Order: sequence, then C-alpha cells, then structure tokens
Amino acid sequence: MNTENSFFDADPFSRELGIKLISSSPGEAVLHLKVTEKHLNSHGTVHGGVIFSLADEAFAIASNTSGIPAVAINTSITYMKAISSGTLIAEAKEFSSNPKLGSYIVELYDQDREKIAVFQGLAYRKKPKQ
Repeated sequence: MNTENSFFDADPFSRELGIKLISSSPGEAVLHLKVTEKHLNSHGTVHGGVIFSLADEAFAIASNTSGIPAVAINTSITYMKAISSGTLIAEAKEFSSNPKLGSYIVELYDQDREKIAVFQGLAYRKKPKQ
C-alpha cells in the first residue's frame, strides 16, 4: 500500500487537525489521528466534527485514488461510542462504483479496535481535465 498521496499532501486542514495518512490503494485509505486536547468538546470527548473530518478525509482519499477527480455529493455518519484519548483510526473502502458515482464506507475505530462511528459517502466523478 502506498503512503504517498498528493491529494492528502495538498490538504492543509487535515494537517492542522493532525491527521496522518497511513496507507492508500485503489478505492481504499487508512488514516490515524492522535487525540489531543484541541480535539475535545465541552463534554471532554472528541468533537463530532473532528471524527467527521477524519472520516471525510479518508473518503476523499479513497474516492480520488483512480486519478479521476471525485467530489462528495452525499455523506452521513453514525456515532456509536465517545472517546476522550488515544488514537482514532479511519478505514475507507469502496463499496460500489460506476463511471460517474462511487459509494464508500468508512469505519472508525479506537486503538483497541472498538467501533467509534461509521460513515457513508457518495462521490461524483468529474470529467478529467484534458
């Protein structure tokens, strides 16, 4: 699996959050985020927006591995467990694909592989620039 990804490297927001690309391959991506105080909400748990952002970045990388620009047209997330420390892991996999649309599932875990959330994204594949 490839850990170099120019799509990820061009995303300053993800770098600011502390997201790390672990691997990417066609239709897949694995990312990690070490939880710090800046990721916590007023309840002392990881902010839902941080979890969503990690999932969205994994989805974005997985959906853009073909070299054809893809953008989100619909996303959803279900939160299952709150955490306040450790490492978040996002694993994105292509579920279904055709020339115009790609469906992706991103599963989010803590470092003990307990499920934190599940995200689904639908990507629209744009015409490649000529």
